[in-house]
Amino acid sequence: MAKKNILNKKSMTFLERYLNNASPTGYEWEGQKIWMDYLTPYVDEFITDTYGTAVGVINPKAKYKVVIEGHADEISWYVNYISENGLLYVVRNGGSDHQIAPSKVVNIHTKNGIVKGVFGWPAIHTRSKTKEEAPSLNNIFIDVGCKTKEEVEGLGVHVGCVITYPDEFHILNKHNFVCRALDNRMGGFMIAEVARLLKENKKTLPFGLYIVNSVQEEIGLRGAEMIAERIQPNAAIVTDVTHDTTTPMIDKKVQGECEIGKGPVIAYAPAVQQKLRDLITDVAEKNKIPFQRAALSRATGTDTDAFAYSNSGVASALISLPLRYMHTTVETVHKEDVENVIRLIYESLLTMKDGDTYSYFNV
Repeated sequence: MAKKNILNKKSMTFLERYLNNASPTGYEWEGQKIWMDYLTPYVDEFITDTYGTAVGVINPKAKYKVVIEGHADEISWYVNYISENGLLYVVRNGGSDHQIAPSKVVNIHTKNGIVKGVFGWPAIHTRSKTKEEAPSLNNIFIDVGCKTKEEVEGLGVHVGCVITYPDEFHILNKHNFVCRALDNRMGGFMIAEVARLLKENKKTLPFGLYIVNSVQEEIGLRGAEMIAERIQPNAAIVTDVTHDTTTPMIDKKVQGECEIGKGPVIAYAPAVQQKLRDLITDVAEKNKIPFQRAALSRATGTDTDAFAYSNSGVASALISLPLRYMHTTVETVHKEDVENVIRLIYESLLTMKDGDTYSYFNV
């Protein structure tokens, strides 16, 4: 596929709608419906499971099965305690960052609909100048404008209600996509674009392609664990995000070197099968797709681990999208990196098709 702008107007409309919808861990289904609606013209059928993982399937009767995967869930909070004076205290649902919470507006999801609130914080004038207290799970709180616990409960808010940030998609300096939950709804978006390109370019594959949008990655790769057992694939190419390490306060000697705008990041890790990874790097070089490399100790921390060690072992690889400010409401990625991840997965699938396809499933 010649290098060109991959994303079109329809793609961008889908991306914005998909990102602006809340899909917290355990409550991904509304986002999955948006994703499946977009994917419908490009697949032969869908699979869904008990917890909401969605899979679009191309060539479902094929003996061999290849997965391309992202995860659908975003970090959030749960209401954990309601004080007698009507303030809410929280626990994490995934790796939510307590330090960014103060002064953020939130959406509290109830059976009666969204209840607005704010993470309050003492004014700078009232804080100790010699010993400022940092935000922590013990002191951040949400104010919904009520004076009593009963008044809060009258709004439909109770312990266990999930809380998300309402921050929406925008573009910074023409080519930087900014939003909460780019981790990892960009993954779901990119694999959907691969399916679109296969259909529009009239490409056929000798294997079944399973486009997987997993749930519950943020709390331990749980959705991928479940769907891997159900599909029992022969190979899996997973896409997630990884840290841009060029911004302040990050140690490259610890985190490695990665920068947005310089291409997808191909992972080296025990869970990454060497032959499949080498296929992907060869594809990148052949097609002049810029890429970066990352070495990951022990585990990748992504759904790659869940697929790799499922069943009797699944040949798995990880292609990551560089991202700034992970687990904040201003996560940032570069448009060209997004397009190059899509190109790299697309061309890798076609290389598997045109070569000795099944040699990539085993060492």
